[in-house]
Amino acid sequence: MNNVIYMDNHATTPIAPEVLEAMMPYLTTHFGNASSTHPFGITAKDAVDKARHQVAELLGCSAEEIIFTSGATESDNLAVRGIAYACRGKGNHIITSAAEHHAILDTCHALAAEGFETTYLSVDKYGRVSPDDVEAAITPETILMSFMYANNEVGTINPITDIAAVAAKHGVLFHSDAVQGIGQLPSNMEMLGIDLASLTAHKIYGPKGIGALYIRQGCSQPYSLFYGGGQEEGVRPGTLNVAGIVGLGAACELSKNYMETGTNRVASLRDALHQQLNARLEDLHLNGHPEQRLPGNLNLCFAGVQSHAHLAGLKRVAVSTGSACDSESVKASHVLVAMGVPNELALTTVRFGLGRYNTAEEVDIVADEVVKVVNRLRALAPE
Repeated sequence: MNNVIYMDNHATTPIAPEVLEAMMPYLTTHFGNASSTHPFGITAKDAVDKARHQVAELLGCSAEEIIFTSGATESDNLAVRGIAYACRGKGNHIITSAAEHHAILDTCHALAAEGFETTYLSVDKYGRVSPDDVEAAITPETILMSFMYANNEVGTINPITDIAAVAAKHGVLFHSDAVQGIGQLPSNMEMLGIDLASLTAHKIYGPKGIGALYIRQGCSQPYSLFYGGGQEEGVRPGTLNVAGIVGLGAACELSKNYMETGTNRVASLRDALHQQLNARLEDLHLNGHPEQRLPGNLNLCFAGVQSHAHLAGLKRVAVSTGSACDSESVKASHVLVAMGVPNELALTTVRFGLGRYNTAEEVDIVADEVVKVVNRLRALAPE
């Protein structure tokens, strides 16, 4: 794999060396349970407390507003299902969009069997949700809305602050699957106006299997989905993954420092790749908003070239067809379908996810490889 160029950073990121270094003592000598009262436990608890403050620092919130989870999927479930249960006496209506991650969509579908109703708003051709549509969908029974900060497939950034203002105006709780946005976009929860936000370490150069849920102080606490100990204020009981939490904290601290300059560099590399491909290939279509998009995201349709054949031909490049959760699927992405992309074109999609370790030299190599593969596959296609 040393010869393969990695450009699938929306699926996962490599662990930063600084993060691994911070984690190592808690995988070896500092192995204590953070709930124990002896020195091993106290050392572990101190590390957890430090990490909680590091996460809070990135999110511009207090440490008490951070609950550690196993990752984004659990955070999404805890937010949506947990708030639905906690607020059931006030109503049974949830609002989200048709372009959300399956962790949100599948949770809402499951809640339907328990008497909850969900409105799935359409998105525009770029994948953005309209705040006006959000407001029009609110009913007296609405208890929660959930919209992602930035789309994991096409990179489009939602007008989160405007949606949050609508939610606050009507007294509806607002959750955001902020997994792709946090660490790359402004992440101050108070300024964004978000009540609950999901994040995960492995999208910001931390380890897999650890994430967090931000819960604004004063808003309804999600109903716990588990029974057990009293860890994490009882919202998420279970022995804490100390090494993972330390890694999340370190990754958040790195991201806070990196955002000021690093994201501009990544966006420049992405634009350079797009320009090269656009200049050398015909019938190329950009998916997602041309400007309001994640700095490393480049989602393209290569007309006439099936995405799975395209990926199979890219021996030296690691990219994807869209969401890593749907990597085995041969049907069109639900996000592209929601955006109105024709099915035949949607099946030619490739997602490039550039990250902080990519270089200008790699961009040139990837452009050459993609052009070579696309031209070869188009030449083989029947007239």
